[in-house]
Amino acid sequence: MEKEFIKAFKLNNELVLKELYHSYKTSFIIFARKYPLETSDLDDIFQDAFIILRSHALAGKLNDVQSTMKTYLFGISKNLIFKKLKQNNLKYSFSEESEIQNMEPFDLYETELTDQQKVLRHFFNHLGEKCRDVLTLAFYRGLTNEEIACLRKYESEAVVRSQKSRCLKNLKELIKQRNIN
Repeated sequence: MEKEFIKAFKLNNELVLKELYHSYKTSFIIFARKYPLETSDLDDIFQDAFIILRSHALAGKLNDVQSTMKTYLFGISKNLIFKKLKQNNLKYSFSEESEIQNMEPFDLYETELTDQQKVLRHFFNHLGEKCRDVLTLAFYRGLTNEEIACLRKYESEAVVRSQKSRCLKNLKELIKQRNIN
């Protein structure tokens, strides 16, 4: 992460922070327009995300982060967007399959994985395609069981719930077997 920005947060360098805020806000608004929220909500979300980013900088949580400041900020913002959509009881619908596939994950290639994450990734890749798909949609994309059922045309959210449960059980067993051997 850009050390000069972390330092600007810690020293409360208003000039640098204002520049950072305004340069990322425009990009964020363009990025976030695909979600069914008002511009005023997006403004609030960005401001909240920036405040969270500042608190993370002051707490020293950014010192070892490998992503860029923009990626980290957008990750926080995206979580706040989904939280707001749930509060408003709105469901962001992925109307087209390509929309899911074209979403770029944050930090996927920018961060160094821990040993546990490497083991998880290794055994995750040994799961079947359907398991990987359901677990990715649920835990990485943050979709609800109902949204997954609609997107993947399952009978109900209960089917998705049991599928997720079986997949997690299989993943745990794979990891457990590795630890025994």
